Amino acid sequence: MNQHTLGSICTFEGKGLHTGLYSHMSIGPAPAGTGIRFYRTDIGPEAYVEALAENVSNTARSTTLSCDGVSAVTVEHVLSALTGMGVDNAFICLDNAEVPILDGSARPYAEAFTAAGIVPQDSPRRYLSLEREVEVHDEKSGAWVRVTHSDKPSIGITVDFGSRVLGVQDANWDPDTDYRSEIAPCRTFVFFHEIEFLAKQGLVKGGDVNNAIVIIEHPVSQQQIDDLCGILGLPSLKATDNGYLSNLKLHFPDECGRHKLLDIIGDLRLAGGWLNARVTAFKPGHTINTIAAKEIRKALVL
Repeated sequence: MNQHTLGSICTFEGKGLHTGLYSHMSIGPAPAGTGIRFYRTDIGPEAYVEALAENVSNTARSTTLSCDGVSAVTVEHVLSALTGMGVDNAFICLDNAEVPILDGSARPYAEAFTAAGIVPQDSPRRYLSLEREVEVHDEKSGAWVRVTHSDKPSIGITVDFGSRVLGVQDANWDPDTDYRSEIAPCRTFVFFHEIEFLAKQGLVKGGDVNNAIVIIEHPVSQQQIDDLCGILGLPSLKATDNGYLSNLKLHFPDECGRHKLLDIIGDLRLAGGWLNARVTAFKPGHTINTIAAKEIRKALVL
């Protein structure tokens, strides 16, 4: 298979989930062999950071890339969409630090890429092969990621927050999966009891009822919900019988598990291309995902 890029430029705008900063973003064609680059047009025409694991600088609730004073925050959703939709090469231009959160999923990207067209290029796609199995663990959380050689890429994950609402959720992706309909629509999520803490940490400044699923794990009063909505500048909402805040309906019963799959697809793109590997993961998250991507780059057959 040859490399692919976009047929035309796609544009997006909106708030960043964590910084709350409003940004304009364009994603457009790039020459074969370029990979994915994030340009910061507010800094200068040559200010860019490549989407590679060695440039990961922060994984607190999202993935941030930094190099030579240039940063791009919350890159995982757009990287996931580019991967899931089969795009090898793209220039991403931002006029602020953080990628817009949009609706909290990758669906706006997948739909825009489809409309723009995904076109073949003259060079063959470079598949990444491993010299050895890669396995990384987080002893504190019990999370792990294992990567083994395979003739075609696939990812299977298990998500377990010890949650009465979510339970244990499994999700899988391979090239035969319809990424646009099965994974891209799945939105980010947060537990109600985490929101106040995250807000005090200077995160989720751009969070609102349209870009996150809010899970109510522990019983809360309507007053607590009203108070938190007031802190975040949101309208009054209620708790549903099945344990979610009333603003959104789930696209899938396991939407949260599928979103974690969406995230790991994006984070592992930081290995630098298309993995010929079987990835299995338990309790994946940005920190362990990007550690795995770094270890994969060390184990590549060059």
